Amino acid sequence: MPPVEKVNLAEKFRLFNDHWSPKIAGEINESYVKLVKLKGEFVWHQHEAEDELFLVVQGRLLIKLRDRDLWLNPGEFVVIPRGVEHLPVAEEEVSVMLFEPKSTLNTGNVQNERTLTELERI
Repeated sequence: MPPVEKVNLAEKFRLFNDHWSPKIAGEINESYVKLVKLKGEFVWHQHEAEDELFLVVQGRLLIKLRDRDLWLNPGEFVVIPRGVEHLPVAEEEVSVMLFEPKSTLNTGNVQNERTLTELERI
């Protein structure tokens, strides 16, 4: 059984500077708690089998959907249901916590240079 330890989000976010590269900060059941810094525009994608939760810790995040745009401020989150196409956009750097099943690929149904098959643990 792993030890029970608290996680300080500010300390964890200071450990990395790269964008669009989620880091595993914890596990809960069959899901990961991931931390990621975003800046710029990602790629339109969807996750066929997984729901995805975006929680903004710092900054402001735009989640574009095909029918509308959602702005998220610090302390706000959105759950993107499986199969819903979305495009994250960060005009300035944004720190985000993600909750998603371990099977979730960061680029979903799209394979490109931003696709990560192995994630770093922090």
